[in-house]
Amino acid sequence: MRESDQRGYRLTRTVLAVPANRRRMVESAARSTADAIFLDLEDAVPETEKADALQGASSALQELDWGDKTVLVRVNAYGSRFIEEEIRELAPLARLDSIIVPKAERPEHIEAIARAVHTAEGNTRRAPLAIDLLIETALGLVMVESLAQSSARVAALHLGVGDFAGSIGARSAEIGGSPDGYRQTSLSTGARYVETPLDLFAYPMMRVLVAARAFGLRAIDGPCGTYRDLTLTRAWAEKAAALGFDGKQVIHPSQIDATRDAFTPSGEDLAFAARVVDAMLQAEATGRGAVSVDGKMIDYANLRMAQRILMLGAAGRR
Repeated sequence: MRESDQRGYRLTRTVLAVPANRRRMVESAARSTADAIFLDLEDAVPETEKADALQGASSALQELDWGDKTVLVRVNAYGSRFIEEEIRELAPLARLDSIIVPKAERPEHIEAIARAVHTAEGNTRRAPLAIDLLIETALGLVMVESLAQSSARVAALHLGVGDFAGSIGARSAEIGGSPDGYRQTSLSTGARYVETPLDLFAYPMMRVLVAARAFGLRAIDGPCGTYRDLTLTRAWAEKAAALGFDGKQVIHPSQIDATRDAFTPSGEDLAFAARVVDAMLQAEATGRGAVSVDGKMIDYANLRMAQRILMLGAAGRR
């Protein structure tokens, strides 16, 4: 789904993860204010409970009221002994919007999964089942551009921050956070040492985002693992929103409000965006391609950014 199609834009500011084998948690997620829910069959489920989790996801998709939420299921990785049965069971279910493929690394694997989905989904669905890709290994990041165009079913790229950090050997104890030792130390004037914290995820976030935008996909950032810390939850969500991501995974309902607010344009942002659009329309009418708004020079690049802000604001009111 390309962002240029504003009428079809689907909000995924908050993507709440919940283990599919925990029925009460699934029911709570369905009642929550998250934009999207993903029922997990992979990392959050012990191997001995995989069958129960699949049955739990299947029954929840058919029995619960999900409102207008986007509903996803994270299946097990390509090559696991579970994924084929998961696709056969889930693909025909009309209420499922997408499956999330974890540890996506090779385009041919995604092509094979897409073929299996095509075979399994039958004629019960109004729209083809989408596939979201979870980029969470060094190889997945290296291959992200090829993965993004591996199938017409691919709808979004998610950054798996915890597994990615582990994949590259980062010494970080908290999911989504940079290691304490990852900082630049320099000698300033006056012979004083200055330490500047650095962001482990600046490069992978940008790489995933650029690949998503290049091929018309959504970009979803990974979660803040310290879910009880709403200051960090909000700050990390604001970073992803400022960069241009469409949303962020959350691992606890307490994170929903702060994360949603970070991805929702403020009234001030919307008002400025509206002034930019109006000013550019007037400029076009007089044959100009740039104009000053609030003391800032504005051109067509600013217009496109303003239109996106207005689109997000309009989508949030629907």
